[in-house]
Amino acid sequence: MEPATINYPFEKGPISSRFRGEHALRRYPSGEERCIACKLCEAICPAQAITIEAETRPDGSRRTTRYDIDMTKGEHALRRYPSGEERCIACKLCEAICPAQAITIEAETRPDGSRRTTRYDIDMTKCIYCGLCQEACPVDAIVEGPNFEYSTETHMELLYNKVSFEVMLRFYREKLLTNGDRWEPELAANLQSEFLYR
Repeated sequence: MEPATINYPFEKGPISSRFRGEHALRRYPSGEERCIACKLCEAICPAQAITIEAETRPDGSRRTTRYDIDMTKGEHALRRYPSGEERCIACKLCEAICPAQAITIEAETRPDGSRRTTRYDIDMTKCIYCGLCQEACPVDAIVEGPNFEYSTETHMELLYNKVSFEVMLRFYREKLLTNGDRWEPELAANLQSEFLYR
């Protein structure tokens, strides 16, 4: 008879493609971030855990300048295209749809007129992992990744953003984009498997 339990954490069980874990921001194949600063994920998040700031590009499109997530429940990721360009187009739909108001996006205009995010914050202490930000994003830039094994020693480490600045350590990190880069093959496969249901 096969055992009914596993020796966690040394053995891992299967995870559904619909699992909502650590957040990530995605990129287009060109490497540009997908987020368009529509702020829908920020608006729909029931926990108000996402903060987004954006700017308008010369071509009229938007670029996320800030995307922060307060990370106390699961990890998100911003995705990139294979070229390294961030996917976020600063449409701010995720910010607008976030029921918890955990997403904040700021954007700036690029020379070509398109917008790019300058701030994308998610307060993970507010995030309830409802997945509304992921569903709202028109370019699949923000996703909740497969990681559920993470812990921190400070609250500041749970404030995820596109480019985070920790004042005490004077250390920059790109937690959301790093998550997206690390999990892109798995994220793309999960999104493809769920394509008919979205």
